[in-house]
Amino acid sequence: MTNELVYSTQTGRIKAQKPQPEKPKTDGIVRIQRQVSGRKGNGVSVITGLDLNETELQKLASELKKRCGCGGAVKGFNIEIQGEKRELLKQLLEQKGFKVKLAGG
Repeated sequence: MTNELVYSTQTGRIKAQKPQPEKPKTDGIVRIQRQVSGRKGNGVSVITGLDLNETELQKLASELKKRCGCGGAVKGFNIEIQGEKRELLKQLLEQKGFKVKLAGG
């Protein structure tokens, strides 16, 4: 049991601050892999190794989804794009100056 202050008579309810997730260390190479497991047979392209903060990651994901014409999401510090779009994603990321490798099957 933790001794965490949740209420004060002077200020009222005290909101607990959530710990910020740490950005993973990268080797400077962006990897794009295809994942199917746990997705009911629908594949997604997962982009890992981007050394960007959360707002830049959201902005990049939004742009990639528009250019690919499909949906996707940011989970953790990875971008998931629906469908098999690895070659197109590689081209788009290389145009932005990232060093890209296709990983996995």
